[in-house]
Amino acid sequence: MSRFFSERYSSLVPYTPGEQPKNMEYVKLNTNESPYPPSKGVYEAVKKEAERLHLYSDPQASVITEKIANRYGVSREQVLVTNGSDEVLNFAFMAYGSDKKEMLFADITYGFYTVFAELNGVKYREVPLKDDFSIDVNDYIAKDTTIVIANPNAPTGKALPRSEIEKIIASNPNNVVIVDEAYVDFGAESCVELVNKYENLLVTMTFSKSRSMAGARIGFGIGSRAIINDLNTIKYSTNPYNVNRMSQIAGAQAIDDDQYYMDNAKEIIKTREYTKKELESLGFTVLDSCANFIFAKTDKISGKDLYLELKKRGVLVRHFDKEKITDFNRITIGTKSQMDIFLSKTKEILEA
Repeated sequence: MSRFFSERYSSLVPYTPGEQPKNMEYVKLNTNESPYPPSKGVYEAVKKEAERLHLYSDPQASVITEKIANRYGVSREQVLVTNGSDEVLNFAFMAYGSDKKEMLFADITYGFYTVFAELNGVKYREVPLKDDFSIDVNDYIAKDTTIVIANPNAPTGKALPRSEIEKIIASNPNNVVIVDEAYVDFGAESCVELVNKYENLLVTMTFSKSRSMAGARIGFGIGSRAIINDLNTIKYSTNPYNVNRMSQIAGAQAIDDDQYYMDNAKEIIKTREYTKKELESLGFTVLDSCANFIFAKTDKISGKDLYLELKKRGVLVRHFDKEKITDFNRITIGTKSQMDIFLSKTKEILEA
């Protein structure tokens, strides 16, 4: 870093995104993208909207906001559309974090939470998962502080039932509970139906996973009108035109074509279960997953070595160096043909 860099950020460790190597053609199973393209309707809508790129995007994202509200049964005043769900999460850390009370989230979860906390000067505590990598609800009951829960969790894929998360929300009435539902369409229960019951609940979602638009960077938050007003205050104090014109129209059309995406999610679930069974037949331990990825390990080869050997053979998976999970790899679920390539290469490595 330069000698001009602010001392405030000198110790900041940035988030490490999944690698995007260009040296060869890979079967890319490392960043939890959908293997399916956007709907045809999205292509057409974006093509038409390109003619208006000389104009600023709608700062209120009116069309997509209305469609999201209708899709999830809330009012438009309860929805905030953002530049990926990372942006709404960052807004929430800014709005509800503190340098005095510890914000709580799991020790094994989405890696951006610690970055957002450090970036915004938020005091936080990482709560250990149980030995089976599940969240112990009791660790979050009546803690009188802001809580963040990824449900399903990443990179484990495990999910809590809505009834368990409701206990956490109900027991912390004077603090916001943020439920990150990036992967909810792959088999978990959403907490959106609780937002009108609990004024302290913020649910965040993304178009990057089940809706095949990781490259469009569209996310959103759903909560009480008061919470969305809080987040809008931060949005309009940073970047009013936070979601570009092309992404807004793409997201709006994707909601119209919702059945296409939900059918794709069902196909991914089916392929996930197939892959899990095949890996288990090879001696792998595979955690139950409600996401579009699985978390797996084997005693026959270390997690890092398997990751490196797969990469040599043109298959990318995600490995984490954190001690508690270093034996595991996170494997995105692609098409069945992609997963068959992954399985074939894995067998080849184990046999070698």
